[in-house]
Amino acid sequence: MSGAPTPIVLCCLLWAKPGERAGLRSYEDAVIQLLGDHGAEILERLVSNVAPGQPDEVQVYRFPSQEAFDSFLADPRRLERAAERDRVVARTELFPVRRLLE
Repeated sequence: MSGAPTPIVLCCLLWAKPGERAGLRSYEDAVIQLLGDHGAEILERLVSNVAPGQPDEVQVYRFPSQEAFDSFLADPRRLERAAERDRVVARTELFPVRRLLE
């Protein structure tokens, strides 16, 4: 039995390489623009107060399905920015989340 695709909500924690906080933001500004082409949306985008050990940016996305997320990851426009990403992003943590309060 095949049903409707299951939407997924993901939280992404991003740490910039030293001195690259603005570079991380610029890179993310660009790739976030691709989300709509995959039926996705950004629900929240936050920057930290830069306390040691905390991520520089926190993002929450909603994708209509795992396939849409996979399509975003494989988007050639995103992949051609890999060198930029490697230059500015030190660490990324990505995990599924769900909303407790509506």
